[in-house]
Amino acid sequence: MNPFFGSVFWLLVTLGVLVTFHEFGHYWVARRCGVKVLRFSIGFGNAIWKRIGRDGTEYQIAAIPLGGYVKMLDAREGEVDPALLHQEFTNQSIWKRIAIVAAGPGFNIIFTIAAFWLMFVMGRTDYAPIVTAEPQSLAAQAGIKPGDRILSVGGEAVVTWSGATDAIANALLGRSPLPVTVRGTDGTQRSIVLPLNRLPAGEDVGQYMDKLGIQPASPPPIAAIVQPGYPAATAGMQAGDQVVSVNGVAVKTFEEIGKQITADAVKSPVMSIAILRNGKPLQFTLTARLDSTDASKPYWAIGIGAQPPEAAIQHYGPFKALTESLDLTWQRTTETFGMVSKMLTGQASTRNLSGVIGIAQVANAAASAGLDRFLEFLGLVSLSLAIVNLLPIPVLDGGHLLYYLIELVKGSPVSERTMIAGQYVGLALLCTLMVLAFYNDIHRIILPS
Repeated sequence: MNPFFGSVFWLLVTLGVLVTFHEFGHYWVARRCGVKVLRFSIGFGNAIWKRIGRDGTEYQIAAIPLGGYVKMLDAREGEVDPALLHQEFTNQSIWKRIAIVAAGPGFNIIFTIAAFWLMFVMGRTDYAPIVTAEPQSLAAQAGIKPGDRILSVGGEAVVTWSGATDAIANALLGRSPLPVTVRGTDGTQRSIVLPLNRLPAGEDVGQYMDKLGIQPASPPPIAAIVQPGYPAATAGMQAGDQVVSVNGVAVKTFEEIGKQITADAVKSPVMSIAILRNGKPLQFTLTARLDSTDASKPYWAIGIGAQPPEAAIQHYGPFKALTESLDLTWQRTTETFGMVSKMLTGQASTRNLSGVIGIAQVANAAASAGLDRFLEFLGLVSLSLAIVNLLPIPVLDGGHLLYYLIELVKGSPVSERTMIAGQYVGLALLCTLMVLAFYNDIHRIILPS
């Protein structure tokens, strides 16, 4: 699928699923508390589909798919039939009102746990955290060597590439020295400290990761695949051959093979490849050819493929998967609150905020990576939606909960004048955040790090 249309499609799927679940939380608890629900809407604006349910609720899908709402019988919005006062929202006890408002974020958290659980039951595909470091990068200067396996980050054990990079990315927000334990290719363990404090302030996590310089380690120089009809196969190379040198230049990784072939083929496509086959040295002369895939630029190729990265699949039974799901939900919750706190105190840049465009791009990438990755993405966005809605900003669920907490303390509801003023403040804050997130998305597209 075209990246643009794929991003739009998977964004709509993401918002449709998560908004429906969020609003269903409000709806379900409101009905259980005896409150009459007038409308259940996915999206805003004019309805493109609607119907009236047996319970009298109007269910609709609206034209603008960036949210949704549940409209309940509310005396603040018009006169209420005295016979229906017992079903009116503000006539309920404060604890019922708190339960109804908190149900939206609560259902998003339940969705997150369920999505993570299903991901672990299916098997979360990942790779081992075997790394290298860009020359002269902070990671290289700290002591990261090609082929190092990351064992722990900040004292917490990691077993996957995603786990390691997530932990490092979270630490990058604070830019404090980060202890990391690695095991080298010789089997010895080393403790090193990544000097994150040397990174400049005011950049986003992607830019920090680039400056840190940690990369997945290149596979060894072994031709795991030899494509029929290509120069390598024609010359006599076989799957499993270890490439020792290209035109006499020694190579230690599969990436170095490609770089050397590209550099030499510009001068002459005829080249000498020295290999080891079952410990026996052999040499082949072949002619590299220009190749291309889809819309990519032509490149010099001889027709060999690398070994796949070492897999690290997290696959658990139903009960273990639930434990892992709860642990991951808690971990992501603390990380998100930590990021919000650091942005509010100025420790982390607001460039880390992403808007609709960023979410759409990640949604498409996650869906392309497989169902397990898309489930993880849905869980993370659902959790973010819950946390954002719990922020004490008027207009959001957290703002309403703040009003109810004030009511509990003072013994009477917040005045209508205060609530209206709060709504204006909340709208202003929300619009500011949305504009900032949109600006960040556009900035990343126009000026990628």
